[in-house]
Amino acid sequence: MRTLIFTGKGGVGKTSVAAATALRAADMGLRTLVMSTDPAHSLADSLDLEGPLGPDPVRLTPTLDALEVSIYHDIESNWGIVREHFSQLMAEQGVEGILADEMSILPGMDEAFPLIRIKKHKDKGDYDLLVIDCAPTGETLRLLSAPETFKWAIGMLRGAEKFLIKPLLRPMSKVTPGLSKMVAPAEVYEAVDDIFQQLEGVTATLANPLETSVRLVMNPEKMVIKESQRALTYLSMYGMTVDTVVVNKILPVNEDSGYLNHWKDVQQRYLQDVEHSFAPLPIRHVPYYPEEVVGLEKLRAMGRDIYGDTDPSAVLYNEAPMDISKLPDNSYRVKIKLPFADVSQLDLFQNGDELVIQIGDFRRIMTLPTSLGGQEAGQAEMEGDWLIVPFYAANGVPS
Repeated sequence: MRTLIFTGKGGVGKTSVAAATALRAADMGLRTLVMSTDPAHSLADSLDLEGPLGPDPVRLTPTLDALEVSIYHDIESNWGIVREHFSQLMAEQGVEGILADEMSILPGMDEAFPLIRIKKHKDKGDYDLLVIDCAPTGETLRLLSAPETFKWAIGMLRGAEKFLIKPLLRPMSKVTPGLSKMVAPAEVYEAVDDIFQQLEGVTATLANPLETSVRLVMNPEKMVIKESQRALTYLSMYGMTVDTVVVNKILPVNEDSGYLNHWKDVQQRYLQDVEHSFAPLPIRHVPYYPEEVVGLEKLRAMGRDIYGDTDPSAVLYNEAPMDISKLPDNSYRVKIKLPFADVSQLDLFQNGDELVIQIGDFRRIMTLPTSLGGQEAGQAEMEGDWLIVPFYAANGVPS
């Protein structure tokens, strides 16, 4: 199953492009699911449906289904038994009501659960293509970094179960009535372990460019282009592969646009900036339509304009954003592609087997492979768009 993730600055037409892509793929015979993870859902409006979409797929055409994620539904489905235990535990401590429920929700949970759907559909094999209409760029970055955040929290619970609760506290709770109320039953941790395994699968899928691609949607405007450049940097930092850029709402060059003629000239200058900034990524141009793109027929027209006869699910570009290699002196080199990165805002440090990369307010904690165990990061430097981090033996020199 291929997964396409669409993101971009709010108002650029991201939902329309995602829906048009899904419909085009479905019309070409691919079993397709288009899914909105944006809390301010507009997918149903784009499809011009009479009623709202819910968390369960709704059949639109013989090969196209659609849904809008409900975080409350996902938490109850995946975390219900765990939430109930922690709510009871909070109640024992005098914390009741909605506060107890909120305290049972771990960091990253509301972003991670929508991504677990990717793993579930992949395992079921019920779709050839999953198209995800994400929230605007900042929220998308939180969404894509959520598996790492949530896995860290889940890992703490698993460690407590393995080393403390299972060998010590649970046996003691059988003879200590007060302790029995505090110790979670085994099925709670079985649910936690199941979620951890699913998140492992999601992380691997998101990082595989043959399975998952991000597509940036933008308008030919200065602020939008700048935000898209930052998004490309951060997506590369998170190990995601962007395989195309879709530039939407382009005014026709050879037609009189009236009072928009000046804006048309401005757009053409910005289109050159896009070509220079995002090369060698493929760039698709979408015209500014005379009417709002709403409903299946207008979305079909947009899909044809974007992709022509090309398969929308094809991998359009797949250069890996990260590479780890071993050098002849037995040292290692980690290369991370960070296009448009502001070196003055780049901070990097090693914490055990983790490499922490921070650019501005965005941070990625990258778990290093076992082969780098015992190695220490050296002086990092930028080579073009690539961040180069050498790793040496613990004494600080090549072994």
